[in-house]
Amino acid sequence: MSQDKFKPELVSPFRRKLLMGAAALPALALLGPRPSFAQAATAAVNTTGLAVTDSTVTVGILHSVTGTMAISETGSVQAEKLAISQINAAGGVLGRKIEFIQEDGASDWPTFAEKAKKLLVQDKTAAVFGCWTSASRKAVLPVFEQYNGMLYYPTFYEGLEQSKNVIYTGQEATQQIIAGLDWVAKEKGAKTFYLLGSDYIWPRTSNKIARKHIENHLNLEVVGEEYFPLGHTQFNSAINKIKLKKPDVIYAIIVGGSNVAFYKQLKAAGFDLENKQTLLTISVTEDEIRGIGGENIVGAYACMKYFQSLDNPNNAAFVKAFKDMWGQDIVIGDVTQAAYLGPWLWKLTVEKAGSFDIDKIAAASPGVEFTGAPEGYVRIHENHHLWSKTRVGRARTDGQYDLIYETADLVEPNPFPKGYQ
Repeated sequence: MSQDKFKPELVSPFRRKLLMGAAALPALALLGPRPSFAQAATAAVNTTGLAVTDSTVTVGILHSVTGTMAISETGSVQAEKLAISQINAAGGVLGRKIEFIQEDGASDWPTFAEKAKKLLVQDKTAAVFGCWTSASRKAVLPVFEQYNGMLYYPTFYEGLEQSKNVIYTGQEATQQIIAGLDWVAKEKGAKTFYLLGSDYIWPRTSNKIARKHIENHLNLEVVGEEYFPLGHTQFNSAINKIKLKKPDVIYAIIVGGSNVAFYKQLKAAGFDLENKQTLLTISVTEDEIRGIGGENIVGAYACMKYFQSLDNPNNAAFVKAFKDMWGQDIVIGDVTQAAYLGPWLWKLTVEKAGSFDIDKIAAASPGVEFTGAPEGYVRIHENHHLWSKTRVGRARTDGQYDLIYETADLVEPNPFPKGYQ
């Protein structure tokens, strides 16, 4: 049986106690004593000409910090910089301090591809932490595969992809879309659904999967489906259609700044998400609520693997460190936390492989575990996705989520579920 057929209930009592004790420590302490790799010759740990010296290793950060996606991606940049600073404080990677080159994808997919090529070909970065939308990931994937780079991609996404050159630290469809629909159908007795999304790869493919699950597996009904350009701000026509159809569930996959207009207009139209109408989203994290305003989305449900309000020692240490670095009024969403995992998982994998070489890191990734993850224990599957829990939260007026459901065990990632392709 594959080493990734891991379930928490199979852990020995002694191992469980160790993990529980470890969870009480900050991320830096969780890795335990670290051997010094400073003596390792650069030629031995870098055989392919990456930006590695005797004292430094250079990585790339590639996100949108301008354009409509900046509202969502800024948190990822902050999380990756926090992780890098913590890793450097703990001695770096193979005894080398991490330096980074940051590029702005500017919410434009061709720009992402251009910047990815620069980071790999010109800057020779040892890893890149980046992208948010599936459109940006699809744009850079051929670049990473052609030039043999390694991308750590943090966003929940539609699945139907697997690459030697990508580690997917967010959830795929079976862990989020399918699990969330199962929950809302059971807990809310939902029979009819209205699907909404921004007009690009992730929402369209996610809603394709959602429709198949609703109609073919749950034997329920989709009564409407609409898409809107990125940056769209006029939703009154769609909201009027929803009023006419009266769906049991509004299933919303709208991204970026469009969320601000959508939820404000939904409330202005008289929708009461707290008491009357069920809305389930897989795209609104605490980062987006900061722009939307908690009063405009209170009562909505979100299916993700992480919420800032999670009550565990790992998360308490992470939230404190994040706020200490970026300000006490900052908020942390699912993708931000998944972005934080990237540099840590890369560090652990490099040290497992004893090399910065991409092929060796790809081969060493399966089985790498990070007990210090704010969401809890995570482990890289052989398909380069993470084992993780499915959680449902309900939006509060203060912009946080109350955790109302989580799976007892980690959910195995399955990016190619049978019957959904």
